[in-house]
This record gives sequence, C-alpha cells and structure tokens, in this order.
Amino acid sequence: MSPSTWTLEIESPAPAARLFKAVLDWHNLAPKLLPNIVASAVGVQGDGSIGSVRQINFTSAMPFGYVKERLDFVDFDKFECKQSLVEGGDLGKKIESASSQFKFEQTSNGGCVCKVVTTYKPLPGVENKDEVAKGKEAVTGIIKAAEAYLLANPGAYA
Repeated sequence: MSPSTWTLEIESPAPAARLFKAVLDWHNLAPKLLPNIVASAVGVQGDGSIGSVRQINFTSAMPFGYVKERLDFVDFDKFECKQSLVEGGDLGKKIESASSQFKFEQTSNGGCVCKVVTTYKPLPGVENKDEVAKGKEAVTGIIKAAEAYLLANPGAYA
C-alpha cells in the first residue's frame, strides 16, 4: 500500500518557541500533565539531538503499552521537528511506518499555529479511518496539555 497523509493545524495562545520546546521535551512533561494516559517516559538513546530516541509508556487507558519515537530532524530557529515511530504503538499491527512533522509558526497576537503533517503506511488490508481521527485527537491533546502548562507557568521553557 502507498503512504497516506493527514494534516492538522492547532491555534494556541502560547508563543511558538515555548510550545516547540515543550513538545521536544514531551517525554518529561507527559507523565506530569497526563498521568491517566502516560505512565512514564524516558530518553532511551541520545541527548535530544537528531537520532535521539524516547520511549513513552502508557497506562491501560491506551490500546497499546508504549511507543518509541526517533527525532529525525530539528530546526531550533524555525521551531520545526520531525519524528518517526520506531517501535510499539500500532507499528507492525496496523501500520508499516509512521512519522510526524511539527512546525510552530508565531502569530501576530503572540501565540502560534502548530502545523502537523503525519505520514503513515498502512499494512495491506488494514483500514485506518478511525485511527486518523484518534491520531488527530491525540496530537491535539498533547498540544493543548503543553499549552495549558505553559500558560500556568510563564517561566517554563522561556
């Protein structure tokens, strides 16, 4: 099967630079902000630069136990990054591969727009229509949880 793509734009009152940093540091923030979903998370390999891998372990609220994500690209000046799923989640069960690119663009009101492009290759015979909606919901939840944290903690990731 050929790769499929979905896109999402999320407006936020949080500044682009701070929200970008919070998403890059999601493995540290997630267990604090979403303990009902994320049991724990850890950097598995690397120092946060390109090639680094992080593992996010989920509670029973999720249909799978964990995901491992590799940072494939990062541009700290343009607030842009790309990560790929390398293990866990639906990899090997529903999808052959998946990657997401995040770009945070500053807006004139001091906030930003987070633009997400996710590309995935479904396994033959697997329908992923519900999975796309769940993926968009999950990404929106991550961005909004990080946003709420940043608004409540003005010095965080400044």
